[in-house]
Amino acid sequence: MSRIPVKPYLIAKDEDGNFRLTVRVTRYNSQNYPLVTSTLQEPIFKTATAARAYAREEFGAEAGQYATK
Repeated sequence: MSRIPVKPYLIAKDEDGNFRLTVRVTRYNSQNYPLVTSTLQEPIFKTATAARAYAREEFGAEAGQYATK
C-alpha cells in the first residue's frame, strides 16, 4: 500500500449499471503506515451526480474528495 492518502469517497459502477458509494477512513498506525477502512453504503444511485449529492448531504463531502472507478 502506498503512503499517498486515498480520497475518502469512492463512487463505483456495479455490474447492473448502478452507482455505489464507498466511504473510506484512513488512520495511521504507530509506524505512520496508513490503514484504510472501507464501508459500502446501502443506497443505489442511477447517476454518479446523485451519489455525490448524497455524500455531500450525509457526510459533508467537498469537491476534490471523490474518486471514481
